[in-house]
Amino acid sequence: MTDMPAPRDWMLPSALLHDGGHVSGQRTRRTGRDWLVDCALFAWAVALWVLTLCTAPEADFLPHWLVVMDAPLGALACVALWWRRRYPLALAIALIPIAAVSTTVFGALAVVILNLGLRVHRRTAWAVLVAHIALGMPYSILTAGDRAPDWTTISFVLAYYLFFYAWGAAVRAKRQLVSRLRADAQRERAEHARHLADVRRAEREAIAREMHDVLAHRISLLSVHAGALAYRTDAKQSGAAPLSDAEISSSAQLIRDTAHQALEELRDVLTVLRGSAQGSEGPQPGVADLPALVAEAERAGQRVTVVRDDDAGAARLRGPVQRTVYRVVQEGLTNARKHAPGAHVTVTLSGGRDRGLTVAVRNGLTGRADRPIPGAGAGLTGLEERVALDGGTLRHGASAGTFTLVAELPWAEPAATARPADAQDRAGAAAAQPQLPPH
Repeated sequence: MTDMPAPRDWMLPSALLHDGGHVSGQRTRRTGRDWLVDCALFAWAVALWVLTLCTAPEADFLPHWLVVMDAPLGALACVALWWRRRYPLALAIALIPIAAVSTTVFGALAVVILNLGLRVHRRTAWAVLVAHIALGMPYSILTAGDRAPDWTTISFVLAYYLFFYAWGAAVRAKRQLVSRLRADAQRERAEHARHLADVRRAEREAIAREMHDVLAHRISLLSVHAGALAYRTDAKQSGAAPLSDAEISSSAQLIRDTAHQALEELRDVLTVLRGSAQGSEGPQPGVADLPALVAEAERAGQRVTVVRDDDAGAARLRGPVQRTVYRVVQEGLTNARKHAPGAHVTVTLSGGRDRGLTVAVRNGLTGRADRPIPGAGAGLTGLEERVALDGGTLRHGASAGTFTLVAELPWAEPAATARPADAQDRAGAAAAQPQLPPH
């Protein structure tokens, strides 16, 4: 047995509350509406039974036992209506011989035929309906006698059966339509939920990628500075030249400034994630910030050479592309600092409007990372996703003692500067495009 429907659903058919409830043989608990309909149909069948019993003409030409059994058979058919939901096909078949010899079954038979169209599959229902018509037609013509022509009786019987069957079939089709619409709505809700889950997962991945890009660089700088200070302190204890107070203060100040910058960048990321209207995201790093990034790496002891062959055109690219360029260089410097300390790093920026933009970071493989700086190992994976979002490709690998990280990006200038001649024509179209979040 199924659970009782919610109070708000008591006026809905049970076939709509339970999947497949209209199929023969499947039991469902009646709702309030079902009880009202069953009581109304039973009362209607009983009323017609009484009316037919009182107004039936004398049929002296029929056997006495058949006249006597007419009323009990009609009453039995009325009582059997209470099982029409559970056994629609069996009830329709059981009434075939009763309908063939009884006139008081008129009301109950109408309900059974309607129920046949509503709850039984079409082919089976049509076979039972033809049997009803074929066996019931002779008795109807016989009892009509001289009161009506034969063709009138035949037309009435056909209309009687077909009308109630069509009524039941129409209700069945409507319920099936409602069930399909409900299934479609549930499927759309499930797809929407999956889409939201995918969006949330993509957002979480983007957040993790952004946090990695922002913090990994700063934390690696902190590790390098702290390691250098610890080395100088050990050298002092072993009899080497002592550290002056100014050197210790400068190293501590450098570590503090780096930690402060890491916290500031983390706060900027969290401000964007919270969607705070009070805080400002601030300018995003781009090509113009590469000298400062290289200077930070050099302060940490890295040897970096920058080679540019872009005629300063990269500084005019779209913000997301510039940010990707910055992240590629940042990741390359961070990886070199972690896995090849002391190695010389070469940063190459080349390209143009017709060639695209290529960013390459190369460093030698020193094998000196006895205690490498720990990492999540997701930097290059996240960077590859970031580059792919901008329509570019990322290649990395070691060959001939050199580790190479190369990103090839399309040359994408802002729409306002791409073609000055038609900038005004495209202003409205650009405003209509959805704004993508920075990645």
